[in-house]
Amino acid sequence: MTQTIGHHQALIYVMVTIAAVDRQISDSELNRIGQIVSHLPVFQDFDPERLVHIARECGDILSEEDGLGTVLSLVAEGLPKKLHETGYALAVEVAAVDLSVEQEELRFLQMLRDALNIDKLTLAAIERGARARHAVL
Repeated sequence: MTQTIGHHQALIYVMVTIAAVDRQISDSELNRIGQIVSHLPVFQDFDPERLVHIARECGDILSEEDGLGTVLSLVAEGLPKKLHETGYALAVEVAAVDLSVEQEELRFLQMLRDALNIDKLTLAAIERGARARHAVL
């Protein structure tokens, strides 16, 4: 695909893909994506009215042949290196919101960390932080 996407779009693609990879997007995942877009500084100059359009666009790409590979390529190209860790962290955050990470989600996270070339120590820190934030008794 010759299309290039910006960093907001890339981050939203990551969150939508991790939510959709198990073939069902939960209300808690949708709510968390909305909260992230509304509150994180990286989205301060993003028009939240575009969120639904970008999410649908990502869904359309995912429904194509090799859609997952296409999304990963677009994200890797569109996300500045400075935001690679942020992209992975947002994927982990959305995956963790259901308090259960499915095998499909784990596989996507592995593919994402490879596409974004994130080192193992950083991965462990991001994942541990998400577990701590979502822990319940």
